[in-house]
Amino acid sequence: MENQRTVADGLRLGVRVLVHTIVGGTALLAVVTVVSVLGPIVALDLYTPPVAAWWTVFTAIAVQGVPFLLLGTVVSAAIGAFVPERVFTKVLPRNQALAVPVAGAAGVVLPGCECASVPVADSLMRRGVAPAAAFAFLLSAPAINPVVLVATSVAFPGQPEMVLGRLVASLAAAVVMGWLWVRFGRTEWLRPRPRHVPHTGGLRAFSAGLQHDFLHAGGFLVVGAAAAATFNIVVPRSVLDVFTDSPWLSVLLLALLAVVLCVCSEADAFVAASLSGFSPTARLAFMVVGPMVDLKLIALQAGTFGRAFAVRFASTTFVVAVASSALVGWWLL
Repeated sequence: MENQRTVADGLRLGVRVLVHTIVGGTALLAVVTVVSVLGPIVALDLYTPPVAAWWTVFTAIAVQGVPFLLLGTVVSAAIGAFVPERVFTKVLPRNQALAVPVAGAAGVVLPGCECASVPVADSLMRRGVAPAAAFAFLLSAPAINPVVLVATSVAFPGQPEMVLGRLVASLAAAVVMGWLWVRFGRTEWLRPRPRHVPHTGGLRAFSAGLQHDFLHAGGFLVVGAAAAATFNIVVPRSVLDVFTDSPWLSVLLLALLAVVLCVCSEADAFVAASLSGFSPTARLAFMVVGPMVDLKLIALQAGTFGRAFAVRFASTTFVVAVASSALVGWWLL
């Protein structure tokens, strides 16, 4: 009887996900149709070279990024629903200085979207994981997981040094931030943590996590693709030359752009690849900073751990991530 009920629940959830997909696809087609009909009325000529170039860049980024975004959110939702947190507490060493690199390296094998990294880190801390290790995992998992690395290799074909550079720079930044917390972090910066909360999982948690992560991150992907396309078309080449001629200014510009655009880590490599006027090191900084520091992450951290923590942690992470990108870029690229 219990097995039949479980199967029935699984079928209902499958039908619900299918319905959401169909409804979402229909809504997207309706929006595209309305825009295509109203476009000529508002004198939007889609065949002018600038608009055609904008549409080409936007479509390329969105179409290439969506499959990796979906894969990343599926894996992230599965981990959140089916992997108990006690697995992490058993694997990590008790010594915080040793636990930090282990937790950072765990991001290589445990994919997760940055949107989910903050609640995952909070959940780990509530179950006994040291804050330094939880923060190292928070920063590394969205930046160096297999989905992100594969997406980076697809976005930069024939450039394995970009994949290696992203892996090394992101892991180094995450570990350094963990060690900095061990040395300088204070518990009073953190909002008081609630006591132990039992892990809830299963198909319902997986379905809810998948819908939330994909819809939430998908919106940022669309916004990021549109902003990158607009940046490529609208900003005059003379203005870009001011930054591209200076390696340091270009790194800082794209690092700040990553903070503002809030592109999901599973798709940010395609946005970085589209910024072809900038140096490889600057584009590396875009991919390293984005998954660690952006506006939505700062808001999530402030809401979860407190404003005092978010201000200190985000600003320090930005400096460490930019420095790590510059050093690794100088070394590898």
